[in-house]
Amino acid sequence: MSSHQPNKELRRLALSVLQPGFVGTEAPDWLLRSIGDGLSSVVLFARNIANPEQVARLSAQLRAENHELIIAIDEEAGDVTRIEAWTGSTRPGNYALGAVDDVELTESVARDIGRELHAAGVSLDYAPSADVNSNPRNPVIGVRSFGATPELVSRHAAAWIRGLQAGGVAACAKHFPGHGDTAVDSHHGLPSYDASLEEIAAQALPPFRAALEAGVRVVMSGHVLVPAYDRELPGTLSRRILHDLLRVELGFDGLVVTDGIEMGAVTDRYGIDGATVKAIIGGADAVCVGGESAEEKTVDLLSGALVEAVTSGVLTEERLADAVERVHAFARWSTGLGAAVPANRISNDIGFVAARRAVELSGPKPEILPLTVPAHVVELVPTSNLAIGKETPWGVAVPLRERLPGTTFARVHHTQLESEPGLLEQLALTPAVGRPLVVVVRDASRHEWMSGALGQLVRARPDAIVVEMGLAGTSTPGAVHIVTHGATTASGVAAAEVLVGARP
Repeated sequence: MSSHQPNKELRRLALSVLQPGFVGTEAPDWLLRSIGDGLSSVVLFARNIANPEQVARLSAQLRAENHELIIAIDEEAGDVTRIEAWTGSTRPGNYALGAVDDVELTESVARDIGRELHAAGVSLDYAPSADVNSNPRNPVIGVRSFGATPELVSRHAAAWIRGLQAGGVAACAKHFPGHGDTAVDSHHGLPSYDASLEEIAAQALPPFRAALEAGVRVVMSGHVLVPAYDRELPGTLSRRILHDLLRVELGFDGLVVTDGIEMGAVTDRYGIDGATVKAIIGGADAVCVGGESAEEKTVDLLSGALVEAVTSGVLTEERLADAVERVHAFARWSTGLGAAVPANRISNDIGFVAARRAVELSGPKPEILPLTVPAHVVELVPTSNLAIGKETPWGVAVPLRERLPGTTFARVHHTQLESEPGLLEQLALTPAVGRPLVVVVRDASRHEWMSGALGQLVRARPDAIVVEMGLAGTSTPGAVHIVTHGATTASGVAAAEVLVGARP
């Protein structure tokens, strides 16, 4: 054996545990070479997607190098969509499905997502979120959760997994051991879940147990510090959480994949390479990377760090080989799952059906609906977290204008209001004189500036109609209050239908 042979084999093992993203709607040469050298997975993001046919061609191009290649995507539907990033999701998200609380509907929506992803060549979906959104001020989960109780989240996470996998695509329960009761966005900092072992067992773990019972084969770790288990290392890097809790106590023997390893929660402290090595040591089998760092040099850096960790004795070759075997076992299983389900490109409108069922209507003056004359719509725009693509459109104004020609609209951002105090008068109230005013908000109860602006508008116009497209607050002013439980395209259409009385 030549002297470089062992390192070549180590590099193959190191590449096998990476799940990188890349740039472009065709596979770059470096990625195809890396697959030939051992890379077992790739992740698709919005930047890789033009339309379903192009994604199917891209998948075929990638699988020509390895027919069992894992092609993953972060498609929660709802507000976090990749496959429909440019148009907005035609399906409501988890919070809307939880609000309807019909597990058959949830399963049907997930099966429809699975059908679309399967036809595009995707084999793993980093969904559903099994987080219980027990902290209403959580900046990163919110409407991505099915709801605020473990029982509700458990039954819908299980239904979603059954539906997606019936569509031929493997599901992934995230963000273990639970990201719902946190107040920091792990894209930027390290959240802490400061509950006791008993509280965690009662509140955060039931949905993951339900996911395992439903047949999930992948669990994604959360970059969350859980001091009850580990005072030093966040979940993604913690053997106590990934091995002792997930493997031993919960009995999970499938694939553990990390949340995006370049996220600030882990890289700020350990660097992207250090975090990758620590994740594999801690018990992760695959490292997701490339939401932000989608380049050949990142894959080289991380694979090199893993090789160096083995040669220096920091990481045992046995642990790396064990991770690789789990990746390959999952690749074989997911390939079989896809082969057992015929590819079906025929779409149905189950997403719009679900979005309509999720709309709730209340308020003291419901008789002012339906609108019969063009309205003025004001959309108050929050800063979204990094999980939600900036390119993804949302709102009610566009679908309302399609149904009520002559409708006008304005979008108002926090920064604009700070710099121009009279802006609400100028953009919202003056154009709405003598016309219906519709105010669209998103998580108003979480944003003081937004709830303040909403209060100001409703004091000036008590007959205003308020549409909440995020988490429903405890009380919202306005003559009519419409809650969609999410800001998808389907939810916007459903709200517009209610406004004009054209609900099917």
